[in-house]
Amino acid sequence: MIVSDELFIPMKKDDLNAEAIVRPQLSYWKAAWMRLRKNKLALVGLVVIIVLAAMAMIGPAISGHDYSKQSVINKNKAPSEANWFGTDDFGRDVFTRVWYGARISLFVGLMAALIDFFIGILYGGIAGYVGGRVDNLMMRFVDILYGLPYLLVVILLMVVMGPGLMTIIVALSATGWIGMARTVRGQVLQMKSSEYVLAAKTMGAKPFYIIRKHLLPNTIGIIIVYVTLSVPTAIFSEAFLSFLGLGVQAPMASWGVMANDGLPTILSGHWWRLFFPAFFISLTMLAFNVLGDGLRDAFDPKQRR
Repeated sequence: MIVSDELFIPMKKDDLNAEAIVRPQLSYWKAAWMRLRKNKLALVGLVVIIVLAAMAMIGPAISGHDYSKQSVINKNKAPSEANWFGTDDFGRDVFTRVWYGARISLFVGLMAALIDFFIGILYGGIAGYVGGRVDNLMMRFVDILYGLPYLLVVILLMVVMGPGLMTIIVALSATGWIGMARTVRGQVLQMKSSEYVLAAKTMGAKPFYIIRKHLLPNTIGIIIVYVTLSVPTAIFSEAFLSFLGLGVQAPMASWGVMANDGLPTILSGHWWRLFFPAFFISLTMLAFNVLGDGLRDAFDPKQRR
């Protein structure tokens, strides 16, 4: 058998080099991190959150003032070298109280988000994967909770448990997980009939393996977005409740309490008492929102390569 030399096409040197180079496949988390690094706005939000968390820990120690120490002769002083953010009507240092309040506001936001995360994923995942009558009963219970007025739930808990930090966390978590549960359920219902899930069931994969390997990774984007958005929502809710006098009690400080105390002083020219807590509430909410959008794009399965 005679083979023509024309059938042998010599390979170029660049092709040989390209085949010699084997690129390691990136893991799911490394690929997501690389996509997140390209989003400059999301990185700025992440840096802002880290700085706020660091200042919440070390800020009160930097100023050299106690958050509850009163000084009548120094009341309502404008920002200066001695008091960077000024003082309030009791002579307390606003800078110290802002960062002490950041501890409470960030703690409430993170705790409420974590509780919503675990309850919402567990409840919504079970309802969506099992389906049928179980799903119907579980969702009717969610509808009942969703119909309860939020402020009424908070007031009832305040009466039963008394005002305090733990009461706020319980109140925010009582109905805060509903949105997460509904979203996870909808995603699971949509994906459990996908070809790869049906193939895994055919091959004898157990439900826990299917949920961990197929369903949760493909819902992680929307879950991360809800978690990051629930943190600023909880912070704003805590500030709102504290503004109404239903939050933390004196002498403890939170951004909502400080905003409530500073609002009546606007007309008297003491702008710093409202400006600084309101500014940091807005900055925190903006940082978490842009970070959530960046994480959504980073964890989006459609953008994987």
